[in-house]
Amino acid sequence: MPVTELRRLYLIIRVFLCYGLDELMPDTHLTLPLRIGRGLFFWLTNQHKEKLPGERLRLALQELGPVWIKFGQMMSTRKDLFPATITDPLALLQDRVAPFDGALARKHIELALGGVLETWFDDFDSQALASASIAQVHAARFRHNGQEVVLKVIRPDIRSIINADVCLMYRLAWWIPKLLPDGRRLRAREVVREYEKILLNELNLLREAANAIQLRRNFENSPMLYIPEVYSDYCRENLLVMERIYGIPVSDIAALNNQNTNMKLLAERGVQVFFTQVFRDSFFHADMHPGNIFVSSEHPENPRYIAIDCGIVGSLNKKDKRYLAENFIAFFNRNYRKVAELHIDSGWVPADTNMEDFEFAIRTVCEPIFEKQLSEISFGHVLLNLFNTARCFNMEVQPQLVLLQKTLLYVEGLGRQLYPQLDLWATAKPFLERWLKEQLGLPAVLRALKEKMPFWAEKLPQLPDLLYESLQHNSASHQKMDKLSIQVSGQQIKQGQSRYLFGIGATLLVSGTVLLIAGVSLLSRIFMVAGIVVWVAGWRRANF
Repeated sequence: MPVTELRRLYLIIRVFLCYGLDELMPDTHLTLPLRIGRGLFFWLTNQHKEKLPGERLRLALQELGPVWIKFGQMMSTRKDLFPATITDPLALLQDRVAPFDGALARKHIELALGGVLETWFDDFDSQALASASIAQVHAARFRHNGQEVVLKVIRPDIRSIINADVCLMYRLAWWIPKLLPDGRRLRAREVVREYEKILLNELNLLREAANAIQLRRNFENSPMLYIPEVYSDYCRENLLVMERIYGIPVSDIAALNNQNTNMKLLAERGVQVFFTQVFRDSFFHADMHPGNIFVSSEHPENPRYIAIDCGIVGSLNKKDKRYLAENFIAFFNRNYRKVAELHIDSGWVPADTNMEDFEFAIRTVCEPIFEKQLSEISFGHVLLNLFNTARCFNMEVQPQLVLLQKTLLYVEGLGRQLYPQLDLWATAKPFLERWLKEQLGLPAVLRALKEKMPFWAEKLPQLPDLLYESLQHNSASHQKMDKLSIQVSGQQIKQGQSRYLFGIGATLLVSGTVLLIAGVSLLSRIFMVAGIVVWVAGWRRANF
């Protein structure tokens, strides 16, 4: 192990022991490193006994840096899993991490822009407006028009800390398959690789700028979500300049209640925004902890979210989106056979899995959930229950779903915090059913035709050549079939010829449809009639 990794490992052990975190953890084989550290580094005792456990945990994670801070941020949103004595102190990690010196921030901004700050900005506030794990922001104004903006700058020397932590995570991932019975199916190295990519992407603020621009375009004029404007001309890899927004932090429940915010609608819109991003746009804000979410103070009866910090975004392909939506619907319809079939069809579990045993296992684990009211059922727990059950049947961890699971936990924790009676299922089910219907019906066919139209129009001039080549290929195939007629039966020859005729007929019919949509009615009819004639000839060849 390199010296830098050894130093980082020592620092982690030292911080855990100096804050007495080993005292909070039960003695299991997974806490073996801490027990070893406690014995080897006997001089490192708890130096913060006067502080409460939640405060000690927050300070320890903050000292260890961004990888650990993000873990604490996620814990802070799960008030249903952890006591308030833990989640309340950890909530400070969302936007109140200890800042670095404002003069140093100014220096890095000027280096990024290549000149004195006053060339572009007035009223630069050296006191950080907010500070998080990767970067911090400072308020300023544009010199040319007085527009209020915020300047987000990456923390100095943060990359070396992230690299050391990630290297240690890779080493741990290497040991997991050897230490845990089902460790191989966890695909730990792939999960670490995905997390590493996310962290490194966050270090590039040009990527965050592009993400914010895309999200703003997706929700342009939306009553549910507002994304501040990014001034890309001033953005650099370590600097982001964007519109300054004013809103109420979504975690400030008292302030939201004081202005009579419609909390039920606000909570429901949080769910709708998430599912819209995932299923409509395939592009979702994946760091939706309360420090990044505000609520506009305008129109509290019709509340609107404001989202910042778009450094982490996620996406799912069409196949995963469809299987995920169908899984949720099948689960809440208590169709466990369908859930089992979807897991096998998607390839998430091996194809040779015993369907009956898998269905029974899902029923055994999930049926007790329905003893609760639907409004009390946790989406996050549903997903974890399904995947934990599937793991017993050799399901491998799907790295592309890890980010979605984390974001879903954020969204659910946030929604329940705003409106504890939130019926997540009543909000999500109509959306999922409508989305699935759009993917399978006539609208989906028309949408596909519209998407493919430019490509087909480009290829249309080449159609005569393609038809000629197809006919030549058909003629050559006939000659080959004649030579092989001694070895094969006449019926096989006819079937081969009929397939070629079907192919030509289909080509003509598709071409006719394209021409019809393009408005070339006469030529489209000729192609479609020719296609039908060739198709009928193929059918007759196959059956007579």
